Amino acid sequence: MAFVVTENCIKCKYTDCVAVCPVDAFHEGPNFLAIDPEICIDCDLCTPECPAEAIFQEDALPEGMEHFRELNINLAQLWPVITEVIPAPTDADEWDGVPDKEQYLLIE
Repeated sequence: MAFVVTENCIKCKYTDCVAVCPVDAFHEGPNFLAIDPEICIDCDLCTPECPAEAIFQEDALPEGMEHFRELNINLAQLWPVITEVIPAPTDADEWDGVPDKEQYLLIE
């Protein structure tokens, strides 16, 4: 099993989770993070570090977020690994908890 970054990360992109990942499983896109399930060791260190509460065990994804499993797989192949905490976007707190953010996901 692996962990999956879900919708609430979009436009928040807090990177606190990256600092605790022992295997560098996170990948950074323009306004979202993704976890590579091939690298993730299911340690659960990232979940409590996410201020947006956007990371879930893949077999415990909230209803309607199941497609983020495949999205993480695909985006992890496109985006570079991130290993250090970077500042969140200046408006991240305003976007935290906003519903239906998937339309704002930037791939490139």
